[in-house]
Amino acid sequence: MFEIFQSEKNGKYYFRLKAANGEIVLTSQAYADKASCEKGVASVQSNAANRQNFEESQSTDGKTFFNLKASNGQVIGTSQMYASKEGMNKGIESVINNGGSQDVHFVA
Repeated sequence: MFEIFQSEKNGKYYFRLKAANGEIVLTSQAYADKASCEKGVASVQSNAANRQNFEESQSTDGKTFFNLKASNGQVIGTSQMYASKEGMNKGIESVINNGGSQDVHFVA
């Protein structure tokens, strides 16, 4: 399920992808308007099924995370930090399994 929300701090729009258990598995960049954010959701829906669109990375403190990229190489969404590569791989699988969801909600 996708949630679209507007930040009270900066007025920008964001989306987050949640797994069936309610855990957030992917978050977006900031968008200036809701329509652009909805296009970001559509990009996840069309790109999440392809494992090659995931870029794995490691932070300076040794934790792992991933970015989902569009076919043009632009980052669509970023995961949380994971303590292990195994946890990160489970996160990627969750995005692959849930990223095609047509269930999109606006959270006020």
